[in-house]
Amino acid sequence: MQAQTAVVIGATGLIGEQLVQELLQDNTFSKVVLLVRRPLQLSHHKLEIRLVDFNNLSDLSARLGTGQAVFCCVGTTRNQVQGDKDAYRKIDYDIPVHTAQLACRQGFTQFLVVSAVGASTASGNFYLQLKGSMEEDVRAFPIRSIHIFRPSLLLGTRKEFRLAERIAQAILPAVSFLMPGSLRRYRAIHSKLVAKAMLVAARNAEPGTHTYEYDEIRYLAR
Repeated sequence: MQAQTAVVIGATGLIGEQLVQELLQDNTFSKVVLLVRRPLQLSHHKLEIRLVDFNNLSDLSARLGTGQAVFCCVGTTRNQVQGDKDAYRKIDYDIPVHTAQLACRQGFTQFLVVSAVGASTASGNFYLQLKGSMEEDVRAFPIRSIHIFRPSLLLGTRKEFRLAERIAQAILPAVSFLMPGSLRRYRAIHSKLVAKAMLVAARNAEPGTHTYEYDEIRYLAR
């Protein structure tokens, strides 16, 4: 099998951390590059960590380099950006879209990105509208395979404490059976399943644009 390179953005997040471990244990990619803002204490013979200024497109382009697949798992919260919508946009829209643009230009054949269930440019919710705009603009790039993952509430342990999320994590799994039919897409899902699904999608490398919600994510990760 030809050696392949995967680039991960958002490696310190809930899904990103799981994804890195999946990639390091899998034989599909012989090299795993992490683009991070700050030094990361992680070591593996397949791993390369590159510091990058995501606001500088020339720097992002240089650090991105070349390879086969880009996994974009970045995301923030209103609390983290203190309600600053411009800061929110820089992370949840600018980074994925700019990276997809550069990945297309630099010959990557796959772009896999985490969005959110309910994402739509027509949404009245700022967060979902932003995610919808990101999806729409990523889809416009002529990348051979684009994979968009739309999880609802993520289960798992974050480094930072989020009270509302902890409460929801405790309650929603117990009431998932009350969310049948079209409501299934809003069921909570473990971050590890999303990470596994992303890796499987990259291994399959099916051409075209694909969107995955609760059932599709679980099916891929089975």
